[in-house]
Formats: sequence, structure tokens, C-alpha cells
Amino acid sequence: MPEYYYDLHLHSCLSPCGDDEMTPANLVGMAKLLGLDVIALTDHNSCKNCPAALHWGEKLGVLVLPGMELTTSEDIHIVCLFPELRAALDFERKITEQRIKTPNRPEIFGRQLVLDGEDQLVEEVPFLLTPATAVGVFEVAELVGRFGGVCYPAHIDRDAYSAITVLGFLTPDMGFRAVELSARGWEENAWERVAPLCPEGLRRICSSDAHRLEDMREREHALVLPELTPDAVLGAIKRKI
Repeated sequence: MPEYYYDLHLHSCLSPCGDDEMTPANLVGMAKLLGLDVIALTDHNSCKNCPAALHWGEKLGVLVLPGMELTTSEDIHIVCLFPELRAALDFERKITEQRIKTPNRPEIFGRQLVLDGEDQLVEEVPFLLTPATAVGVFEVAELVGRFGGVCYPAHIDRDAYSAITVLGFLTPDMGFRAVELSARGWEENAWERVAPLCPEGLRRICSSDAHRLEDMREREHALVLPELTPDAVLGAIKRKI
């Protein structure tokens, strides 16, 4: 089966920590230039820029998965990926009910820009997207599954917002089938450091967590898939190694 190169953790200008130049058109265009076959847009606690990103994916020939980087009640970041846009937006509506409505201060945290398919401003989200939601780490996998998606702990090799850093371990009853190692995490022996704290058989996903165009990575990591479709990507992540 062929290999398809991926980056399944990207932020757009909707994330307050994302650069304003990370528009849907720009990030999908950069993915095309870097030779990536499939990417995921995973803004903090929101999927509002996924429609525009999927539009540009179809236009430029890059498979774009709608997603979200969810912050659990424990301040753990979880990458959530969905097979279709409708499921992602339904999930976002559910998460919006679980979020604290704290006004954003753009001069401190950054702007939160929602753009359309022409990269034109639709709205600026008024409430800060990054704070913890009411969804706990032991319930998130089941919740995401109800919307047809798959999820896994983000950047477990980092010192902040990592399940390993916050809890010290991962357990099988959390329901995760994979974990993410980040290009922005510990550089040496990352997996060797965290593997003893994780259940056996977890698939390792390595993504950039890029917030700026220059942080996006070239063709480094690939999934072996029977075909390049959202279902095939999610299916590969669900299968234990």
C-alpha cells in the first residue's frame, strides 16, 4: 500500500496564538508546496475555519481533515479529527456549551479570525478560545466517537498541556488508540522517555503543531493507507500497532 505524508496538527489565524498569516488559503497552499498529502486544521476549541480550509484543500488537491485541539478540564490538549465537516461543526457546537465565556483581549492573546473561502473576514470570535472546557480526559474519546471522530493526546513530549506532564501517565480506560509527538517537543529520545508511561500498542503520530507558516514541516512522516480518504486516515489512527 502507498504512503501518504501528513501533518495532522495545524493552527490557523482563528487560534489566538496563531499568526494572522495562517489563513486557510495560506496554510493549505503551504502544505501543497511542502508536498504533504493530508493535513488537519486543529484550532483551539473551535472548527470555524474548517469550511474554508476544506474548500482550499479541494481546490489545491490536498486532503484536509476538519479537526480541533480540545482543552480538557485538566488543561490537557487533545487532537480531535473528524471524517466530515458536518460532524466537526456539530462537535464544535457541543464544545461551545462546555466552554467558559471569557472575553478575548486581542492585544494580549491575539486575534481570533474566522475567514471565508476567499480569505475574507467573516467574524472575530469575541470569547477567548484557549481556556479549559468542562470535558474531562476520561470522557473525551467516547464523546468524539459519538460524532464519528477519533482523538488522541497532543504533544505528550512537551512540558505544557501534555497528558504526561499533567497526569504523569496514560491508561487504557481513557480510550486512546494513538498519541502525538510534536516537532516542538523534546528533541532527543522523546518516545523512550514517555513510552513507559503509556499503554502498549499506541500508534505514534508526529505533527508540527504549527502556528506560523515557517513552522510547517516538509514530508517527514507518513501513513500507509489503502486510499487517501478521511475514513482511511482515521481508520489507520484507530488501529493499534
